[in-house]
Amino acid sequence: MDDCTYLRHYIGAILFFRPVVRREPAVTDPAEAIRAALAEALVHYYPLAGRLREMPGGRLAVECTAQGAVFVEADADVRLEDFGQPALPPYPCIEELVCDVDDYTPVLGNPLIYMQLTRLRCGGFVLSVHTCHNVADGFGLLQFVKAIADLARGEARPAVLPVWNRESMFKARTPGRVRQDIFPGRASGIVTADTLPTPPADMVTQYFRFGPKEIAALQSHLPEHLARSCTVFELLSAFLWRCRTIALGYEHGLPVRLVFRMNARGKYPPIPRGYYGNCVLRPMVEAGVDDLCGRPLGHALELVQRAKLSTTEEHVRSTVDMITALRAHRHLDVDRAFHVVDTTRLGDEKIDMGWATAVGGGVPYITDPMSYHMALKNGDGEVITAVSMFLPKPAMERLEKEISMWIRSDAKKLIPSSM
Repeated sequence: MDDCTYLRHYIGAILFFRPVVRREPAVTDPAEAIRAALAEALVHYYPLAGRLREMPGGRLAVECTAQGAVFVEADADVRLEDFGQPALPPYPCIEELVCDVDDYTPVLGNPLIYMQLTRLRCGGFVLSVHTCHNVADGFGLLQFVKAIADLARGEARPAVLPVWNRESMFKARTPGRVRQDIFPGRASGIVTADTLPTPPADMVTQYFRFGPKEIAALQSHLPEHLARSCTVFELLSAFLWRCRTIALGYEHGLPVRLVFRMNARGKYPPIPRGYYGNCVLRPMVEAGVDDLCGRPLGHALELVQRAKLSTTEEHVRSTVDMITALRAHRHLDVDRAFHVVDTTRLGDEKIDMGWATAVGGGVPYITDPMSYHMALKNGDGEVITAVSMFLPKPAMERLEKEISMWIRSDAKKLIPSSM
């Protein structure tokens, strides 16, 4: 699940912390405290202090060199409130709050952890962390950050001890048996055509926020049994897949796909507590443009729900066989695919250092077509979902109009079909 060319990049998270005044003795310098906790955490997570090497045949391995991680401390003459109350993406001055690492930074021979702590004028601070995607997924990265928080709080060891064990856990079958409904799992092999051929300079990123009012408006378009049973992620994924397809103006009759990332922890094979490697499934659902956009929203939602239910033990094993067979490919993609990932259940809001607690955060910046769902609280204390979109500017303008039309109070009278 890890040893893949398409994972050779860094993933990141950004967290905003507010000091807790009741804690005694008070921590005068958060950078000093967290740097010490990082060093202690790397004793437990010692592979993350090493370097990634390419072995004969192109396979990857971590050389446990104990060279350590990158830690940068900085100061900013702003207050936590200046990022918004609460801080919501897109975050201002984000390039000043993260280390100089991005999707194009080589992973071979470079540090596996980059961390920056930026002290703020109010006593709060911003913590950004990047790790190589080959050694950890989003859950694994947050597990590592929580270990740092445990140690910074004064615990003797992390509450959850790390587990490596990836060599035996995800083992391909011989011969491999890839089911054709596993992403990409196409009978003709892998497809690498560019879904969005627009130059990056002509693309724009925008965040759409869905609170209780917007979710209720979308649920009003569903049959009662679906409105009661669906999750917010399922509803928004189906809705935005439909809206995005219309905004991009795909021709009638073409197939379009929705690919969403699902955490395989809690599924098959049994994943031990503390495992921080990649553990992500990629269920895919496919529909024709006319079928998706010409039928009620409930139809798209049912397609998404059926795809989620397909993640059985055989799905997991077939995914491992597929990744093993396609390990050398730089992209695992299919034409006209909308990729979504749910980060609302990562648990970053529960990171507590005792003397400081996380009050917001998410993915630092979005520069790729992946759509991220992030759980946040608005100024009224309501939990909302912020969803990132990365599209050509004309398509983004059409998407805004389509979304607005659906959540209007009189929308149910106006939208039997958007085709």
